Amino acid sequence: MHRQNAKAPPPPPAGDLPPLDLLGTFEAAARTLSFTRAADELALTQSAVSRQIQQLEGRLGVLLFERRHRALALTEAGSVMQRAVTDSLERLRDATARVRAAPGVRQVALTCTPGFASLWLIPRLTRFTAAHPQVDVRVSATLEVLDMDRARLDLAVRFLPIARGTGPALFEETVMPLCAPAIAQALRTPADLADQTLLTIDNLKHGEATTIDWEPWLALMGLREVHMKSTLRFSHYTDAVAAALAGQGVVIGRLPLLRDLVREGRLVAPFGDGAASQRGQFVELSRRGERNPDAQDFVRWLRAEAARG
Repeated sequence: MHRQNAKAPPPPPAGDLPPLDLLGTFEAAARTLSFTRAADELALTQSAVSRQIQQLEGRLGVLLFERRHRALALTEAGSVMQRAVTDSLERLRDATARVRAAPGVRQVALTCTPGFASLWLIPRLTRFTAAHPQVDVRVSATLEVLDMDRARLDLAVRFLPIARGTGPALFEETVMPLCAPAIAQALRTPADLADQTLLTIDNLKHGEATTIDWEPWLALMGLREVHMKSTLRFSHYTDAVAAALAGQGVVIGRLPLLRDLVREGRLVAPFGDGAASQRGQFVELSRRGERNPDAQDFVRWLRAEAARG
């Protein structure tokens, strides 16, 4: 059995609106369902957050949270307030951004991975800006999964397993070994990889093999594993690709991210076709983006670019 506070606070004066700082604290606590995490996010102490929630409950005359053992849950009134406060704060953020912006400025703000940004998006962006010269594009390239509402973003391009993606993928990923042409000359069969250097990214979970991204291709080739002479690890996939372009080893190529480099002959697939990785890039619009016609134009442009191959 969980317990609530014994008595609800007394009813507030009619028409009394709570201070904005109390509403901001409530939004963080309701979203995280934790006074401690809300305190960390707001740079407050846990007790300060708890006091502010109690003040808000006192002003409203209702309990907003059920205080359970080591857990919080929203009451019915808390759920109603969360929906209203979240929507209101988002509208305030949008209005503030518009007021601060120069008159007439139109913007599309998006987040994506650094690899998608540098290898696929940026080389194509000139086509969007040429067609929409009045629209500024802001790209937040990060491996962190940003909260689009809090970061005031219009859309995200997320790299997800196909089974977890929402809606159709912008494109699905194919993987295959890629290397510089000089190295490809020495690779006639996968066994020849034993004399090469593996180029990989150093963000593996504990116990995972350095060639985990190779597994779809290995399965296609009927191989259990691959061994290489040495390994170079990088923080970002773009750095591993740069090392491959410099002839320093073999990288698992992710298409269509690297398709242009293959078409130009700067990278070569020595063993032919690739394998589906069961992952893809998915586009997600935020509530802000759904109200931004330029963001919707940008999504249509992304899909048209993906369809071009």
